[in-house]
Amino acid sequence: MEQHLIENQTQDVQPADKQLGAAIESLLFVSGRPLERSELRKLLGIDDAHLTRALVVLEDDLEKQKRGVRLQRLGEQVQLVTAPENARYIAALLGLPMTAKLTAAALETLSVIAYRQPMTRSQIEAIRGVNSDRALASLIQHGLVAEVGRAQTVGRPALFATTAEFLQQFGLTSLEQLPNVSIDPTPLASNAEEQPAEQDSEEQR
Repeated sequence: MEQHLIENQTQDVQPADKQLGAAIESLLFVSGRPLERSELRKLLGIDDAHLTRALVVLEDDLEKQKRGVRLQRLGEQVQLVTAPENARYIAALLGLPMTAKLTAAALETLSVIAYRQPMTRSQIEAIRGVNSDRALASLIQHGLVAEVGRAQTVGRPALFATTAEFLQQFGLTSLEQLPNVSIDPTPLASNAEEQPAEQDSEEQR
């Protein structure tokens, strides 16, 4: 749906959209932090429809012109991030490792969260069929997953979702860029919170 919207809007770019896009780029550059869409609307004096068009135009321009930065959107937040193809240069400048070393269990857990977020720990384990404590802790430590709230169920368990760092590490600018996969639409069991999970053999080592 959003991809279709982007294609339609980029085919009919107005000068005003270009100007707003440039203004957004300046604001994000100066802020040095993610800005809420509500902040941008207030600063620019525009409604959400105009903001969306301007963001689409800016995102498209940055990618087509092979610029050194990209527009990243996560929920209601928008920020500028470095282009993924330049990661090795940034890593060399900052003395950082190129990639985070994750176990197969952590990668599997990350995949589950990325496509079904936000999720509770027990919902993750209901899908994986094994205990995911260590895998989840590793993802949180690497900044790829974070607690984003509490589920409105008994005990109000924590909800987890991917972060902006996740998008950056995997060269994405939004969750809509995740590869399409076939996901079982069957809802998670309502009693998943009470279901014990087996210990992941890889996490036991």
